[in-house]
Amino acid sequence: MLPAGFSIAGRPLVWGHRGASSDAPENTLAAFELARAQGADGVELDAQRCGSGEVVVLHDESLGRTTGFAGLIAETPYAVVRKLDAGSRKAERFRGERVPLLAEVLEAFPRLVNVELKCEQADDRGLTTEVVRIVREAGAAERVLLSSFNPLCLLRARMLAPRIPRALLFEQEQQWWLRSGLSAPALQAAAMHPEHVLATPERVRRWLARGYSVGCWTVDDPDTAARLWESGVTGIITNRPAAMRARWG
Repeated sequence: MLPAGFSIAGRPLVWGHRGASSDAPENTLAAFELARAQGADGVELDAQRCGSGEVVVLHDESLGRTTGFAGLIAETPYAVVRKLDAGSRKAERFRGERVPLLAEVLEAFPRLVNVELKCEQADDRGLTTEVVRIVREAGAAERVLLSSFNPLCLLRARMLAPRIPRALLFEQEQQWWLRSGLSAPALQAAAMHPEHVLATPERVRRWLARGYSVGCWTVDDPDTAARLWESGVTGIITNRPAAMRARWG
């Protein structure tokens, strides 16, 4: 199970998915600040290394969708990344928002942070090592959760920082052995983070009985979130933190 600081009495923990990304440009400081204003208990974000090695907060392999720059993040140096506009494609009022560094988010956002280690390959190019270093330098180890679809990243995290809790992500489209969470015991994961359609009451009961917390993504309908909470789910990852907080008051 996750440490006590990662649970709320009487309602699920509300994670802002890439911040309050329904209303602000995803994975930007504006989205994280809005998530805090909307009452999110924490934010979920995506961490990758750019071409010059810095850990930046970006979901896609390409910078194109969010910034309009036709380049891969793994090949683009931070000197270029930091100049890109990551806000105006969402709305003109967000023009000038940047792709932030992970260190900047940890400094600006004082609540819980779910750092997804974005890597599909066996070799993570030092991503996990660098994320752990940044988290420790920020003094944020007590409020960070490390999550990933990649069991190898979580295995590295377990070896490098066993006291920082870990969550295993999985989705419906994965092969059965991945979406069943079979690797969780070896990873010493504290939580299962399934795509919400996989969180049937039977599975949730089984995961809870095995000692895992359960956080579901991505849930934007408050009624769906309520059903998941009733089945035992303890965390909701949502693009709409305000709607989730309004559901529970």
